[in-house]
Formats: sequence, C-alpha cells, structure tokens
Amino acid sequence: MTRLVYFAWVRERIGKGEEEIDLPSSVVTVTDLLNHLKTLGEEYESALQYPDVIRVALDMEHVEHDEPIAGAREIGIFPPMTGG
Repeated sequence: MTRLVYFAWVRERIGKGEEEIDLPSSVVTVTDLLNHLKTLGEEYESALQYPDVIRVALDMEHVEHDEPIAGAREIGIFPPMTGG
C-alpha cells in the first residue's frame, strides 16, 4: 500500500486529504502515478488535468516527474506554491 496525501485545491477536487492505495506494477515514476490516478474517477481527472503544474514530494522531498516512486512511504501531491 502507498499512502497518498493531497493538498490545497488538489485535495478539494479529489474530495479527500489522503488515502492508501495499491498501485499496479506498471506505476514506476511520478508521471506514471499521475496518469494512473486520473483513471480512478472524474474527481481525480479534474484535479490532475494539468499534470505539468502538479508538484510531488516523495517522503517530504520534492521530486521531478521522472523520479521513480519505489520505496516511498508517503507521496504528497499538490499545486504550485506561491507566497513570500
């Protein structure tokens, strides 16, 4: 099981703050994960319709979309951050 944590408007669109899911073996990278999540329902498709702006952290460390997710205990998914 992989723990996913959703933040800000990603959380609002999906309708939950976190969940644990079994990922298929074909999900190897962050890009694979985002593509897989979009198949789970309309709310996921809405939240992840622009994957290029989605930020991801593996075990609280920001990563690029080509990063492998193997071994991650927690995956955070959130929109771009702004502020000062």
